[in-house]
Amino acid sequence: MADPKPLMAKSSGTDHLDAAVQSALRTLDAGVNGVSAISLALRGSLGQAFTEAVEIIRQAKGRVIVTGLGKSGHVARKIAATLASTGTPAFFVHAAEASHGDLGMITPDDVIVALSWSGEQPEMKNLVNYSKRFAIPMIAVTSNAASPLGEAAQIVLELPKAREACPHNLAPTTSSLMQAAIGDALAIALLEGRGFTALEFANFHPGGKLGAMLKFVRDIMHTGDAIPIKPLGTKMSDALVEMSAKGFGCVCIVDDSGEIAGIITDGDLRRQMRPDLMTALVEDVMTKNPRTIAPGMLASEIMRESVTASKPAVMMLIVAESRRPVGIVHVHDVLRAGVA
Repeated sequence: MADPKPLMAKSSGTDHLDAAVQSALRTLDAGVNGVSAISLALRGSLGQAFTEAVEIIRQAKGRVIVTGLGKSGHVARKIAATLASTGTPAFFVHAAEASHGDLGMITPDDVIVALSWSGEQPEMKNLVNYSKRFAIPMIAVTSNAASPLGEAAQIVLELPKAREACPHNLAPTTSSLMQAAIGDALAIALLEGRGFTALEFANFHPGGKLGAMLKFVRDIMHTGDAIPIKPLGTKMSDALVEMSAKGFGCVCIVDDSGEIAGIITDGDLRRQMRPDLMTALVEDVMTKNPRTIAPGMLASEIMRESVTASKPAVMMLIVAESRRPVGIVHVHDVLRAGVA
């Protein structure tokens, strides 16, 4: 009788996973090496060209036209979007479509940023000629300064040559990451150079999670009759009614001129509990000089102010202008707005 066939060991599924993870690690390592090479180059010859590129974009009266083909084109779209969202007017023009009418989008006041790893795409020829004809500054982002694109450009950001993560060294992977990295570096250098603020950033990002994080205090605060307020000289019994009616667990105390004199919170009531508490005056119980926040501050600051390290955490803040209460905001309002 023939020997039975040996049983095949069952695969645990980890062999495939291990191979995939190893591949991922090789890809990431290649990307890290590429970005590190840019960082090193910026400390040398690339640094001067980068500074000149930032300056020429900063001085441009028009917009930044970012262009490219293939994977470079996809990266160029992302760079244009990042520039535009951080205060540098920019848009993408496809290098091939430019020859079919889209050159009309580009004006002499603009700056062209052209991406091509090899710098040898023939489809860019008409766009290059157009930039020369109308003296439109061109910044080339390429790995070959001696290429037709590099030689035609006013400034060349020559990226270090790096091996693609693709085992055949063909599919744009590391090179695309490096292009995106230098694009981000340009955008942030321009942002910091012009002092672009978070409030300006909010103008371009009203939607999504970023939009929520960039809401102002005035956008989420409670106003008018919703604010629990009582003047100095009020009996605590009346102040307690106001606290209960408004539901914020506090009451703002104002002086004769309407400026904030103090605040009474649930915590103050517990600390001041005594037989004559209801007949006492609010000034005998209140906490003076309470924390406030301005309506023009970002709502994200509410969380920071509510947990200031040097003071006890609070759940609500009075919104004030010139020491006068104009609103009240609760930590729960921040959470409902999606800010935190």
